[in-house]
Amino acid sequence: MKKHAFHLKALLMMTGVLGTCSSALACDACKAQQPKFLQGITHGAGPTSNWDYVVVSLMVLVTVYSFYALVKCLVRPADKGHDRIKNVILNS
Repeated sequence: MKKHAFHLKALLMMTGVLGTCSSALACDACKAQQPKFLQGITHGAGPTSNWDYVVVSLMVLVTVYSFYALVKCLVRPADKGHDRIKNVILNS
């Protein structure tokens, strides 16, 4: 029963988060100020120089690599010894 309650809470939370995303989309005034391929995504004037694209691209690369490393470490942890501190804590 608890498992179903957790899934219901998670579903309601995701519905709430996704439902509020539509209010973050750009208004008509912001759409006119943004470059063609970024129109309608968010509020604001958009990038002011080419360096903005470089910075955002680097942030995306770092974020994607961090997520990859996280999943890799969770799926296949490097330490498998039974006497390691992680296993002592998890098994007690």
